[in-house]
Amino acid sequence: MPAFASKSALAVLTVAGALSLGGCATKSYVREQIAPVSQRVDALEAKLQDTDGTAKSALAQAQAASGQAQQNGQRLDQLGSRVDGIDQRLTVQEQKRAKRPRH
Repeated sequence: MPAFASKSALAVLTVAGALSLGGCATKSYVREQIAPVSQRVDALEAKLQDTDGTAKSALAQAQAASGQAQQNGQRLDQLGSRVDGIDQRLTVQEQKRAKRPRH
């Protein structure tokens, strides 16, 4: 039995050593390790919110500019029609003058 006892003692010491070396991380250690990552995530979230706000503002401005451009296009179409009408009247008047006999 002495060989069995020494083998058992060796097995118990090996298991105890393995368990003591494995150990668990404490909550404070985990918090210390996570703190820098958490700070970076918070900073990135703040930058993302700023960027999102800027993008939404730019989108609103672009939509307003698009609406204004459409209004300007419609106004130009109206003015173009008026110019065409004036041009036609001038052409008719010029043709009337050209038909008059000269004395």
